[in-house]
Amino acid sequence: MAWVSCQNRKPASTITVSAVSLLEHVTSPAPYRDDGDPLAPQREAAMFYGLFLRGHSAESLRRDIELPKELVDKMLNRKVYEESFRQSIERVYNYRRQVLAIFDELILNERTRLRLQ
Repeated sequence: MAWVSCQNRKPASTITVSAVSLLEHVTSPAPYRDDGDPLAPQREAAMFYGLFLRGHSAESLRRDIELPKELVDKMLNRKVYEESFRQSIERVYNYRRQVLAIFDELILNERTRLRLQ
């Protein structure tokens, strides 16, 4: 198998990258994400918050967390996917929205705390 250098390639569009991310998330969930674990969204949001505290921009982290609604709608409207796959997409989308909401709350609390000091 030949390896292809990524240095000269143009970056993929957000929708393409998000589509791959969505498919990976649906087909093989991350080890720290357990559907039975009610604290999983808090843990994932905390991981992203830790990256924010280390200097990553909040906007870039939000883009990493978020799945574009247009992409999800496109996936849900395709007739080739089975109903169980569509339900998985909806579950992943709702999970990511929950993580994003928790992350935004952590950022807001950090800014409020800094203003009070």
